[in-house]
Amino acid sequence: MEPCVYILKSLKTGRFYIGSTKDLDRRLKEHERGSSKYTKDQLPVKLVFYQKYTSLGEARKIEYRLKRGKNKDIIERIVKEGIIRMK
Repeated sequence: MEPCVYILKSLKTGRFYIGSTKDLDRRLKEHERGSSKYTKDQLPVKLVFYQKYTSLGEARKIEYRLKRGKNKDIIERIVKEGIIRMK
């Protein structure tokens, strides 16, 4: 699987979680099992967005930038438009 940035939405609280990984299937299973301390209290979660990148390093940079400026309106726009647009 290609590296990607992904966004989960808690069906319990409506909160978003942003992450990056080189294996999305494995990572989603970890979240669903409650293996992630950041989402285990937010279960169940739903994958609402992902975007592929050429390297994990690039995906991590995008993840960091999104988390640093975390804004619910921006996250909802990304989910709605289906693309991350970084300036």
